[in-house]
Amino acid sequence: MSILELERQDGVMVIRMNRPDRMNALGTELRSALADAWCEFRDSSTLEVAIFTGTGRAFCAGEDMKESLERGTAGSGSAPGARKENPYDLGTLEKPVIVAVNGFAMGGGFMLVERADLRVAVRGAVFESSEAKRWLLGGYDHGLKGGLPHAVATELAFAFRFPAERLHEVGFINRLVDPEDLLPTAQEMAKHLLTLPPAARVNTTVMMRAMRQRPSEELERLAARLKDHGAKDDLMESRRAFAEKRPPRFKGWDKPEDRQRIPKLEQK
Repeated sequence: MSILELERQDGVMVIRMNRPDRMNALGTELRSALADAWCEFRDSSTLEVAIFTGTGRAFCAGEDMKESLERGTAGSGSAPGARKENPYDLGTLEKPVIVAVNGFAMGGGFMLVERADLRVAVRGAVFESSEAKRWLLGGYDHGLKGGLPHAVATELAFAFRFPAERLHEVGFINRLVDPEDLLPTAQEMAKHLLTLPPAARVNTTVMMRAMRQRPSEELERLAARLKDHGAKDDLMESRRAFAEKRPPRFKGWDKPEDRQRIPKLEQK
């Protein structure tokens, strides 16, 4: 059984993560296979639209924390498979991507959903931006990129879970469907895109992505400092606690006085 299933037909490439026993967690092998698939899609002269989905009860659970614990380092980014060029993660594709969310989309899985141009999800799917649980700073930028109201973006940043129905209400999801309609709906959207003049499809994809909001440079500098503010061992402790199915025992700060040394936004 392949860890990643690919289908190519009539200009559409279906990329299906197939690791249901691990909720399609982003381990080294899956990351490597995804990088290869997205490069194939980018370089193909016949494939113009991608549909990205998963098998089982999850779209993608995000970081494979079992692998992180075995490596002794936090985050999938340090895994060998993450070193391959992946144009989807880099945002360099010039072809539209439709994500078809079949279940849980957590952490890195939520980010895979966020990167897509169009989003379809089954009713009852669950979404979570998990950074606040695993790092020293929550997912501050996801609400901005998604054009969400500040209160909703704050809730997202604090790793509250969202049902698909609510994200549809706030405009983050394009279509909300029953499970049997997930792939047919994504296919119909792909067919519509393929009826457009090729230049219009490509140019509109590039333009709409360019219009997505992003944090300013000064906010990114603040984020970089905040990501280092706290006890680094808490990163692995969050993963150990998850793997051992127990409450985490966080330290917070290496020195008590560090609590009062919170980095602030630079003053002009």
